Amino acid sequence: MIVAVAGGKGGVGKSTVAYNLAAALDAVVVDGDLGMANLPADHGPTLHDVLAGRASAREALRAGPVTVLPCGRSLAGARAADVSALGDALTSVEREHGTAVVDCPAGLRADVGVPLAVADAAVLVAAPEPFALADALRTRELARELDAPLVAVALNRVVEEPPIPTVRDALGAPVESVPADPRVGQSVEEEAPVVDAAPDSDPAATFAALAGRVDSSEK
Repeated sequence: MIVAVAGGKGGVGKSTVAYNLAAALDAVVVDGDLGMANLPADHGPTLHDVLAGRASAREALRAGPVTVLPCGRSLAGARAADVSALGDALTSVEREHGTAVVDCPAGLRADVGVPLAVADAAVLVAAPEPFALADALRTRELARELDAPLVAVALNRVVEEPPIPTVRDALGAPVESVPADPRVGQSVEEEAPVVDAAPDSDPAATFAALAGRVDSSEK
């Protein structure tokens, strides 16, 4: 199964949601943002190398609490990457590991279309503020055009009571609220997904619920 985690704009914590959702699903998380990578990486091959034909997806995988297929951070690497090869790379990860969670580029950039086009399910990450709904709606329409079923919306960094009915009705998908919690914000940098580091916390329960939405969509 390929799960695309998309967002209407940058800065909503999409990478954090993708990383923690992958942990809850026991999946590989793929940093699909070719121009602005956020997930942990080391000095080995990256998705840039995979898409340039210099390495296989298996060679680029990085073991950890969550297995990551990282993306390079150089402009030269991004220019050499063939975006059209991304679908094959994701399919390869899915074939060997069962589930691939893709951290998509923010907004409506051209390279967000590839993971959405091959995805079996999509999760949309949005800010809880009402003004952010317009951005989320545009990404929702793109997912619909590319036949990526939207299985859930993650309202991230929620502090006050979120407008769940409004978001649910506008986007046509169940909504899960990720509480504003420093452990979520630090999870990627510290490589400590909350389902492992704080399994009894409210954020861990939210990511488990998101994972349940994804699993249910496969049946």
